[in-house]
Amino acid sequence: MRITGISTHVVGTPWRNLTYVQVHTDEGITGVGETRMLGHTDALLGYLREAETNHILGSDPFAVEDLVKRMKYGDYGRAGEIVMSGIAVIEMACWDIKGKALGVPVWQLLGGKVTDKVKAYANGWYTTERTPEAYHKAAQGVMERGYRALKIDPFGTGHFELDHKETLYAVSLIEAVRDAIGPEAELMLEMHGRFSPATAVRLAKELAPFKPAWLEEPVPPENLKALEKVAAKVDMPVATGERIHDRIEFRELFESQAVDIIQPDVGHIGGIWETRKLAATAETHYMLVAPHNVGGPVLTAASLQVGFTSPNFKILEHFNDFADAEIKKVVKGAPQVNPEDGCFHLSDAPGLGVELDVDAAAEFPQQQARFDLWAEGWEQRKPKGSK
Repeated sequence: MRITGISTHVVGTPWRNLTYVQVHTDEGITGVGETRMLGHTDALLGYLREAETNHILGSDPFAVEDLVKRMKYGDYGRAGEIVMSGIAVIEMACWDIKGKALGVPVWQLLGGKVTDKVKAYANGWYTTERTPEAYHKAAQGVMERGYRALKIDPFGTGHFELDHKETLYAVSLIEAVRDAIGPEAELMLEMHGRFSPATAVRLAKELAPFKPAWLEEPVPPENLKALEKVAAKVDMPVATGERIHDRIEFRELFESQAVDIIQPDVGHIGGIWETRKLAATAETHYMLVAPHNVGGPVLTAASLQVGFTSPNFKILEHFNDFADAEIKKVVKGAPQVNPEDGCFHLSDAPGLGVELDVDAAAEFPQQQARFDLWAEGWEQRKPKGSK
């Protein structure tokens, strides 16, 4: 079997463009991959056009490791977010092809299942007025859908510092959310790399009574010493990793022992097998894995293949029941959270178990998607100028 070409389809919303890539073969089997780029969608498409000629055409889709190696190192330049995301969409499509050809789900090809279900946590649910009352109601809605966990960034446009008034307001938002979801549900606290170490530590202590399941990206990701400073002073699990685009770059993070949970994005770190390798390394450092997942149904399905096969997999992020949930219809067989237990359940469907509906995707053309975490009202995911 050989790859005969690729086709790209961008599904657009005001705050995110989702790039779907179909990989076609001479045996008529087509696989699909997906990633979400922030402000770099056209750059990704440009890279894929070049990579199609230089690396992809004529390749054996079963030889996933070889294709990834050639795409990553064959251009000599150091691979960054765009290249690793391009690799990811092709890589997961190849796994999809392989599973379909053999009639088995991808998780079976990765060593088989270690669990029948993966817990989900909701994000994108607080696209509402930023008040305790509105957040209380929205959080109740999440629980009513069967979720047992959710994540929130309550810090407005905080950057390095958060003054006393804004701190009290952030605390009031978290208090409302915890009251809405009860004591047993998990509440993930997201900082989006906003703060200085001192501010992050102070805020973590202010919010500790509400029992956060983790403290995510408390400081910008470039300075590991700053992260170590926070980890040494807070009494809750620390999570990070969504903005690391090569598993090799996790090495110093592992060595530092500064985090408890790593959050690679399957769509940015080279795909399913690269993430599974990373999860294995994390296991040797007694760290859990909870992938960043701001993508649509294909990226969710790809992330789940890692989840079903990784003993140290904690939970999977899920946006698609909340922020622009209508995009779920572009994929047939989209993974669904079971309302009975708040989990994704194992699927035996071949490959990734999903199919891109090209006609449905065409109903959501590419947009000038914008997501600015420093802009007032960012949490509503309605950029200025959008309707």
